[in-house]
Amino acid sequence: MSKKLLLGNAAFARAVYEAGARFVSSYPGTPSTEITQFASAYDEIYTEWSPNEKVGMEAAIGASIAGARSFCGMKHVGLNVAADPLFSASYTGVNGGLVFVIADDSGMHSSQDEQDSRNYAIFAKVPMLEPADAAECLNYTKRAFELSEEFDTPVLVRSNTKISHSTGVCEISEREEVPLKDYNKDAAKYVMMPAYARGRRVIVEERLEKLKEYAETCEFNTVEYSDKNVGKLGIITAGISYQYAKETFGGSASYLKLGLINPMPEKLIKDFAGKCERVLVIEELDDIIETHCKKLGLKVEGKELLTNIGEYSQEYLREKLLGEKYEFIEIGGDIPQRPPVMCPGCSHRGIFYVINKLGLVASGDIGCYTLGALPPLNALDTTLCMGASVSAVHGFNKVRPDSHRKSVGVIGDSTFMHSGITGLIDIVYNKGLSKVLVVDNRTTGMTGHQDHPGTGRTLKGEETVWIKIEDIAKACGLKDDNIRIIDPCDTEDSERVLKEELAKDEPSVIIARRPCALLKTVKKNNKYEIKDCRKCKLCVKPGCPGISWSDGKGAEINAALCNGCGLCANLCKLGCISAK
Repeated sequence: MSKKLLLGNAAFARAVYEAGARFVSSYPGTPSTEITQFASAYDEIYTEWSPNEKVGMEAAIGASIAGARSFCGMKHVGLNVAADPLFSASYTGVNGGLVFVIADDSGMHSSQDEQDSRNYAIFAKVPMLEPADAAECLNYTKRAFELSEEFDTPVLVRSNTKISHSTGVCEISEREEVPLKDYNKDAAKYVMMPAYARGRRVIVEERLEKLKEYAETCEFNTVEYSDKNVGKLGIITAGISYQYAKETFGGSASYLKLGLINPMPEKLIKDFAGKCERVLVIEELDDIIETHCKKLGLKVEGKELLTNIGEYSQEYLREKLLGEKYEFIEIGGDIPQRPPVMCPGCSHRGIFYVINKLGLVASGDIGCYTLGALPPLNALDTTLCMGASVSAVHGFNKVRPDSHRKSVGVIGDSTFMHSGITGLIDIVYNKGLSKVLVVDNRTTGMTGHQDHPGTGRTLKGEETVWIKIEDIAKACGLKDDNIRIIDPCDTEDSERVLKEELAKDEPSVIIARRPCALLKTVKKNNKYEIKDCRKCKLCVKPGCPGISWSDGKGAEINAALCNGCGLCANLCKLGCISAK
């Protein structure tokens, strides 16, 4: 056994390896993405990117039924997509140990909402562990496989952005080679038709009672009594909030740290609260622990003092609970804010410029291209969730029949594979006239260049079938003439094609295909330069970070940032921009 500094997500992956898991399937989503990427480095584990979280979870469930310890990771909103198989797996139970890591995103650093995944554990009646640092990410997840097999249940492990992306010292062990469990046909356990599901429903409740009893004495729930302030202030907390509380109160408080967050103990909490004059509950997002304590008849303080919105910090707790205002030291005066922007050479910028120019209503989706909603492009009207752009533009146009000539659904290639295909089927099947624009940058861009079914490569880097968007569109029933492929940096051609398709009283799919400029496999064209700028400002309209403007010189290209996409040269009608 040795010690190693690991990222939280690397610790999760190490736990999967050490626990003897054989199967990992996930869909990338920040802050959980790296778990599966790190797991793919272990040759003993089969790993794959699935088209979406539902498929990933179902595949892991299938591997578990086959007798293998199996894993699936996702971010909190991914659990919405995978909720259906989660609830069924709660009823069926497992064969090989089955663990799901769910990474919440308090503060919405990279998400459209900040839902609290503890609610899912309660709703699905499955156990959930919540580590507070990288070492616990490793230890808790290893134990989760054992708990899964002991209690015949999938186990959720809750992370969040700071836990997943912070480092800690972990004890590294050798892999445990766990043999495949025998598979025996058992329809009453695995076939969830009503007659069998009713019997499993009783088993779920019996299991929950056993877990409640286990929660009273398990190693995950720990008590730390203060020698300095015995019997006065007690804090009940879990996960990252435990770290904030410790940094705020130190040894002046006693702590009950809940590592098994569902189900929570009752006697342990009552005993702890009974030894304290004042009890604070410190937890990010929803009042899950606080509500549990109040149901036990305990007088605790929580959300009346602290917010249920966003991330906590030791500075926030000091201000709200101790009245100490944290003083920030200014260095160099005001620092200009940098809004999130698409990268220099981004293949999405040109097509969003055209959408803005044509004044289209654009139903948007989740990905790098979501940034097209911001100035100066201002191209997107909506962004809801993965795949919603296609379905939403269909609904929009059905109640505004003439709007199909001035509207488009915008979706990325990875997101199209994730959940856009069914929306396209909906348009064709229900005689819709909507136009779908797939911005295909040949990767899953925003989460860090993961492959997907439309790239022709697996997670392990192996060549596989390239599932082409145009082939899917044709299989969905679109006519060949209504499936168009364009270069998004060729704004004149893009504008022409969009106008032609918008004029049709038929559904269309336009594929704006150009690889992400940051892909290592993409050969960069020559960088561009501006000579004798005439100050027409057309080149600065798309908002490329590689181009700056001054009233004296006009537009200038930063050679260090230019990726050679040629969009600016395409826009400049006066010939001032050319390749070096």
